[in-house]
Amino acid sequence: MKKLVRFIGKLTLWFLILSVGGVILFRFLPVYFTPLMGIRMVQSLNQGERPRLRHHWVPYDRISNSLKRAVIASEDQRFYLHEGFDKVEIRKAIHENKIRKKARGASTISQQTAKNLFLWPRSSWFRKALEAWFTMLIELFWSKERILEVYLNIMETGKGIYGAEAVARHHFNTTAGKLTEGQSALIAATLPNPRVYSSRSPSPYIQKRKAHILRQMRTVHLQEGKDEK
Repeated sequence: MKKLVRFIGKLTLWFLILSVGGVILFRFLPVYFTPLMGIRMVQSLNQGERPRLRHHWVPYDRISNSLKRAVIASEDQRFYLHEGFDKVEIRKAIHENKIRKKARGASTISQQTAKNLFLWPRSSWFRKALEAWFTMLIELFWSKERILEVYLNIMETGKGIYGAEAVARHHFNTTAGKLTEGQSALIAATLPNPRVYSSRSPSPYIQKRKAHILRQMRTVHLQEGKDEK
């Protein structure tokens, strides 16, 4: 029993060291590969397809402000107000899920960044617990600007496509810094399921979501340089 306790203690200590160290490290380093990218490549191989990986890291100031506002408007309108968890949306989700057939999520951009950077897509209570832990860490050690920068660079934006620069190049023949409001709203509209919905060939449903996001973008104001820790 003592050996088991010591083993669990050492395991916990190493987890704390590695998780905190990883979060601090990625506060400064670009992210070129994530577990999700690797998982998608393995899935493609299992389906007999050639795996694709289109990803180009770009710094925050080379990403269109329109895309920043579109993603916040679509994914997390209280991004600058919460500390990783949106209690208002969580309460709404709990209430609505009592009557909805399909469960409604309440993940923030911070939570999605934590999941995409450190974890895997399949949901479980264990993954949710790890997601909460990493969300608290990135909110503690990163600025809001850094969280948004990483999210916009590693978000899945199509089959084998990740991040703002890659989707700008392959869907709109432009760069992340030159994305228009309309293009940005289309990208944001597909984020719930970018492997099903396309920003290059948007369905009527995505066009409707685009129009809604464009309206919501008018209320979003970036807080660059005001949230450094």
